[in-house]
Amino acid sequence: MQRESMDFDVVIVGAGPAGLSSACRLMQLAKQQQQELTVCVVEKAAEIGGHILSGAVFETRALDELFPEWQQMQAPVTTKVNQDHIYYLNNDSKSVRIPALFSPNTMHNEGNYIVSMGNLCRWLAQQAEGLGAEIFPGFSAAETLFNEDGSVGGVITGDMGLDAEGKPKDGYIPGMELRAKYTIFAEGCRGHLAKSLISQFSLDKDASPQHYAIGFKEIWDVPAEQHQQGLVVHSAGWPLSDKHGEASGGGYLYHAENNQIWVGLIVDLNYSNPHLSPFDEFQRLKHHPIYAQYLQGGKRVSYGARAIAKGGINALPKMTMPGGILVGCDAGTLNFSKIKGNHTAMKSGILAAETIFSAVNSNNQHTDLIEFAEGFKQSWIYDELYRGRNFGAAIHRFGTVLGGAYNTLDQNLFAGKLPFTLTDKDQDHASLTLASAAAVIHYPAPDNKLSFDKLSSVFVSNTNHEENQPCHLKLSNPHIPIEVNLTQFAEPAQRYCPAGVYEFVDNAQGEQVFQINGQNCIHCKTCDIKDPSQNIQWVTPEGGGGPNYPNM
Repeated sequence: MQRESMDFDVVIVGAGPAGLSSACRLMQLAKQQQQELTVCVVEKAAEIGGHILSGAVFETRALDELFPEWQQMQAPVTTKVNQDHIYYLNNDSKSVRIPALFSPNTMHNEGNYIVSMGNLCRWLAQQAEGLGAEIFPGFSAAETLFNEDGSVGGVITGDMGLDAEGKPKDGYIPGMELRAKYTIFAEGCRGHLAKSLISQFSLDKDASPQHYAIGFKEIWDVPAEQHQQGLVVHSAGWPLSDKHGEASGGGYLYHAENNQIWVGLIVDLNYSNPHLSPFDEFQRLKHHPIYAQYLQGGKRVSYGARAIAKGGINALPKMTMPGGILVGCDAGTLNFSKIKGNHTAMKSGILAAETIFSAVNSNNQHTDLIEFAEGFKQSWIYDELYRGRNFGAAIHRFGTVLGGAYNTLDQNLFAGKLPFTLTDKDQDHASLTLASAAAVIHYPAPDNKLSFDKLSSVFVSNTNHEENQPCHLKLSNPHIPIEVNLTQFAEPAQRYCPAGVYEFVDNAQGEQVFQINGQNCIHCKTCDIKDPSQNIQWVTPEGGGGPNYPNM
């Protein structure tokens, strides 16, 4: 197909904190050096921030470097953490508050802020555009563009106006080739282009398997008397317990501004019981008194979920290839010992920008910028990730209680530098036991006050896709869901998906058919990760589709 093309010095895929930090830093350097530089950012969401979902308690370290005067520039970073509570939930009604001395100091949040990363990304986009970058929301990067020598040469945006069979409809517009000297991939966790590039260039051959979690978030408007602006609450234990498949993870509740509370649950995706439903575990969590005391009488106004790359430095792939760099959660730079990844994503984007600018300034094109690795290793991001390298593996190996004790010892007494490294070689999709050997979990019906069903949740996520378009959830083998996953694992896609995308229905002949409701997809990528047969491939839908989060 003959496509139109545009040439840039740098193309950035994804307008999240990593991608936008790259764009800002590139344009800052061009301005300082009085050099013309063309930078293009493509974002699959209909608007900047529309697909951004993060807790988020935010550490400003990278923002301080990027924009030292961010406060005078009115960055939406205003609610400082003033109280920090950590609880162990024994059961559905009892809890123990953990003193700061007996919790990892990486979980302490003095000096941090409660922020909407969606709003911060909108602000970063304004700064990038003000510096001269071009940003195009509503355009998905569907394919990587390669040069004749095999190096990355940019991306191809998704076609617009194809029907479900892949045939052009009225108003069909083919995607464009966005050619670049260097391409920065900042798609977020489990980016579909990065996934392919990691495989193609064997970037993970020296890394441990990546590990993931699914993170849920809801925004609530609550009565003023229940709101304590600046309060941060974290919890471990219930509802994730041994009888529910030895799942690990934890809950959070942040008191933001304007009588709003952000509440969520993180569930590690190495759980073993195929009957477990992470969504329903989250709904149960909100009924615990620690959470319910703040939420009761309030109104839920938004919902979303997103996969989290939590393997840390042990699972970090080589981040460069000829013509391209992976940054942020596309590479896996989140520091799970802090449950934070925005500041590290931003720093990785800044480092990528500085490396690429030097190359472009020297008239280099499409080379493997291996010097990025040295800059990464010399920066604070490497030191921080190294100190937290054992955190997730300790939880996986020793469980929540003993793993938590190990991590407290490691972080508080040894600054994360115990002279050995814990690794976890098991992959998340391979952790499920057979359904016949696992306890069936019966979840309570939602009360529509604190807990809700999946479809009403998808409604408040503002999710929408053009109905008559190719399904972006691809089955490598259409027979596996029934012949393998249903018979062996009770087809866990019905439960691990947080949006009701996968279900079984009877066809006209009375036979069970595996149905994919792609319209519901909130782009969390959990199916691409947890499917036990690795049969589901998530690819980007038509640009502008998916959730439209207002201020997640």
